[in-house]
Amino acid sequence: MNANSQYRLNAADMEVVLALARVRTLAAAGERLGVDPSTVFRSIQRIERGLGQPLFERSRSGYLPSEQAQVLAGHAEQMEAHLESARSAAQMGPEQVSGTVRITTTDTILHGLVAPTLKELHATYPYLAYELSAGNELASLTRRDADIAVRATKRPPQHLVGKHVGPIRMALYAAKKGPVRRFDEEALASADWIAPDDALPEHPSVLWRRKHFPKVSPTYRVNSILTVMEFVVQGLGVALLPMFLAQERIDLRALTSAIDECQTELWLLAHPESRHLRRVSTVFGHLSQRMALA
Repeated sequence: MNANSQYRLNAADMEVVLALARVRTLAAAGERLGVDPSTVFRSIQRIERGLGQPLFERSRSGYLPSEQAQVLAGHAEQMEAHLESARSAAQMGPEQVSGTVRITTTDTILHGLVAPTLKELHATYPYLAYELSAGNELASLTRRDADIAVRATKRPPQHLVGKHVGPIRMALYAAKKGPVRRFDEEALASADWIAPDDALPEHPSVLWRRKHFPKVSPTYRVNSILTVMEFVVQGLGVALLPMFLAQERIDLRALTSAIDECQTELWLLAHPESRHLRRVSTVFGHLSQRMALA
């Protein structure tokens, strides 16, 4: 066979190849497609002439797909799945929101603020799915690496659409059953401290400790505020922690009230061009209303 360089496979061609690859007979393929077997036969002949190669081997047991036919059938199955998803979306009522929303934040905010809202959000919008990433680096909303960012900052980027959720307050904590039971400068100066490592050099807790306890060198440095809290719970030392994360823990003891110098602000951020998308605006609005700060 000589290939026709101008031949372009279309959706109907793919549907015929997939039907015959699945059922292996002209009659069964025709029944699936709602046409007679001779129409399937002529369609396969036309496609093979256009491609310049046989797609099926004719035998007494039926039509056996070649390797090329199996590849085409695989693509046709993907097209079929996408079409079915589109049909489902088209049948949804106006109150139904679907799609995937990508949220980026830190592990602390993810576990302490975002995750507790997701159960209710999923119950209200069951067709939504979520991709959640936690890290100290702010994913680029401009490049659309994420749809929504939830961040602690006093200076949100001006080119993004932002909503101020509220203040993030911090206090000094120790293990409930640990040796440090109250705020005592002398005791704290000699205590073991747990702190963020160089991944968070400007974290408010780091700046406060350096100012008020300049001679303290933390015994443990970790790259996650969530890990800082877990180390405190284990009795490994004292640390500054976000109150929204620590105040409900019965295994922690607050050594101070909220420390004003450590306060920062929680912001919801989205790109202006994606903020209006229904799936994004739905999640954005829910998070802004349901995230509970101390």
